[in-house]
Amino acid sequence: MSVEGTWDLSMSTPIGRIKAVAEFRRENGALIGTARGAGEEVPLDNVALDGDRLTWKQAITKPMRLNLDFAVTIDGDTLAGISRAGRLPASKVTGERRHEPESP
Repeated sequence: MSVEGTWDLSMSTPIGRIKAVAEFRRENGALIGTARGAGEEVPLDNVALDGDRLTWKQAITKPMRLNLDFAVTIDGDTLAGISRAGRLPASKVTGERRHEPESP
């Protein structure tokens, strides 16, 4: 299962739908990544792929300071799962992998 690439994410949260972009890549054999959204870019921590299950953690400051835990299932070029922020209810997460246009 390959997760490398750029993913457009959508999260249904108590404060509304939030869009973000996550990028995953391998570096020295380890899966790493970054996320962009709400005017900030943050590193992803503890990125792990177990079969089709992808998990990671990230800290954000916008729209408020939160530590998020993600757990999603990859199905080809789509993903679906949840994000948790402490004691807050889980938020539904969906995403689609971006495909770069082929060079002529």
